[in-house]
Amino acid sequence: MGIRRILAAVFATAALAGLGLTGAATATATTAQGAPTYVTPSQVTPDQCREGGGTVEGFGCVGGADDGRLIVD
Repeated sequence: MGIRRILAAVFATAALAGLGLTGAATATATTAQGAPTYVTPSQVTPDQCREGGGTVEGFGCVGGADDGRLIVD
């Protein structure tokens, strides 16, 4: 009787958490496949800064679509 209750609890927990676990596994697999790891949304390359209408000043992009973002080589 105790084993049945434990198994029922395990299956219920897995059913409730299933979407979260599946989503986490999918996100990890997607990131591992192709996204560059060194560029975050707040970083751009010098060419991307210029293409967006900005200028490279020091380590930052000034003006344009990428204003205020960090420059990464």
